[in-house]
Parts: sequence; structure tokens; C-alpha cells
Amino acid sequence: MPVVVQPATRSTRSRRLQLGLMLLLLLVSVTALSMAWYGQRRVRTLEQELVRRQQDSAGQATEAQLLAKQAQELSRDAVAKVTLTESRLAEITAQRGQLEELIQSLSRARDENLVVDIDAGIRVALQQTAITGSAAPLVAALKAADERLARVSQPRLEPVRRAIARDLDRVKAVSVADIASLAIKLDEAARLVDEAPLQVLDPQRLAEAKAPRAVARVAPRRPVPQRRRLRSAACARTGRLVAGPVGGDAHLLRVTRIDQPQAMLLAPEQGFFLRENLKLRLLNARLALMSRQFDTAQSDLQAAVAAVDNYFDRGARKTQLLTELLRSVVPQARQAGVPRPDDTLAALTTAAAGR
Repeated sequence: MPVVVQPATRSTRSRRLQLGLMLLLLLVSVTALSMAWYGQRRVRTLEQELVRRQQDSAGQATEAQLLAKQAQELSRDAVAKVTLTESRLAEITAQRGQLEELIQSLSRARDENLVVDIDAGIRVALQQTAITGSAAPLVAALKAADERLARVSQPRLEPVRRAIARDLDRVKAVSVADIASLAIKLDEAARLVDEAPLQVLDPQRLAEAKAPRAVARVAPRRPVPQRRRLRSAACARTGRLVAGPVGGDAHLLRVTRIDQPQAMLLAPEQGFFLRENLKLRLLNARLALMSRQFDTAQSDLQAAVAAVDNYFDRGARKTQLLTELLRSVVPQARQAGVPRPDDTLAALTTAAAGR
């Protein structure tokens, strides 16, 4: 059966539809309004944030400008200081160069003065050695020069030190007469001259001959060869024959063996003068040694040795000691040439020339 739509129902639906549309429009409007309000609020917030950040940026820019100005001022000061430092560094470099040149010149002058001083000292020592005949002044001068060079410690002066070492070894290797010990030996020999017996009857031996015979028997006798015993017996018999007519005293005449003919010409009273002349010979030899006149000393010593051999009793102990002393002095009392330090002088000349 067909449905008949009534007009009231249609109007009700249209009203509902309109109402729904209105509600929808209202809802959309509210939503749009809320979104617009939220968007506007967001924009305001953003604007405030932007303003704040702009203000911060402006403050930072102001601070940056201030810092830039300070940096510029600091850079200007730094540039000025660097410029001043460079100028001072240039001045210091120039002064250092001048100071180094001055030090080098002073060092060269000091080395030259040292070389000249050492050369003069060695030449003075050479003169003293030539005057005295002793190598001690030259050795002392070379040692002092080596010590001074060792304290300076300059490489350019090392050749001089090596030359000094060579010359010092050469000078030390030369045997030079020890004048002091030779003088002592000559003094001892002069003392023994008074004690050594002569071959002739001097007053000293005459006093010994007049001594009691019991004293002579105490000394042990050495074995005498047969020939000497026969000769002594013959001499004793001759002495008794000669002494008998004189008065029976065996001490008034004595037969003695004399090997040197010169001793027979010496009277007993001349023994004193012989001893004094021999001591004068020894004194002259001592003075000649002290004055480095070795030829004169040799002649006096040879004469003294010949006098002892000719006039003194060789069998006596004192005479043997005297002869040994004189014969030990003779070979030592000779002049030995002290070598010149030519290597040292040449090295000093080279160092003074700056090579």
C-alpha cells in the first residue's frame, strides 16, 4: 500500500538537518576560533622569543664590538711590542756579535800574551842553564809552562804542550853533575888528607913507631910470602948492623920499601906542606866545580890523585878511602851539554804567528 509522506515530517527532517548543519558549522567555527587563538598565541610567543633573542643578539653584538675593539687595541699593543722586541732583538744580536768579537780578540790577546810570556821564561831559563851549567832552571821553566797551558786548555796550543813534553824528556835524560854531592865528597877528601899516612916518616908515623912494642904484638899478623920474609930478614939484619954503631937503638934507623921514587925526595918536615898543598888543590877543584869550570876542576883532581898515588901509603885504609873518593869524583866532574828546547821554541813561534 503506498506511503503517503506528510508535510510535517518533511519539515521536521529539514529542521533537523539544518540544526545539524548549524551545529557542525558552530563546531567548525569554534574549532577555527580555537585554532586561530592558539595560532595567534603561538605567534605572540614566537614574537616575544624573537624579540628576546634579538635583544640578546644586540647585547652580544655590543659585547662583540667591545671585545673586537679590545682585541684591536691588544693587537695594536702586541704589534707595537713585537716591533719593539724585534728592534731590541736586533740590538742584542748586534751587541752579541760585538761581544763575541771582543771575547775572541781578548782570547787571542791572552793567548798571545801567554805565548810571549812562556817564550821569555824559557829563554831566561836557557841563559841561567848556560851560566850555571845545571838543567834545573830549564826543567822548572818547561814544567811551569806546561802547567799554565794545561790551565788555559786551548786546542790551538796543544802542539806547544806536545813540544814541551818532548823537550822535557830530552832535558831530563841528560845526566848533569850533582855539584852539591861532589862538593861534599871533596870536603870529605880534604878531611882524609890529614889522616892518611905518607910513605916517608912524618911526625905522625914517627910517633907511632916510638910506641911500645907490646902494642904492636897484639895485632894479628898476616901470612907473609917466603920472598918477602927473606927480604924483611935481610933488611932487619942490615938495620941492626947500621944501628949497632950508632948506639944500639933500632928506632934511630928504619928501612922501608918505597914504590914511588918521588917519595924519596920528600923530607919528613915537608909532609905538612904536602898535605896543605893537596888540600889547596881540593879546595880549588871545589871552587871550580861551584863556578862550573870543569876543565880546571879536572886538572886539579888529576893532580890530587897523582899526589896521593906518589906520596901517600897505598896500603893504609885512609889512603884507600881517599883514593876511592877522588876517583869517584873525577868522572862525575864533567860538563854535560844541556839540549836546547828547539821544538818548544818553534811551536811557540808558530802559535804566536797565529797558524
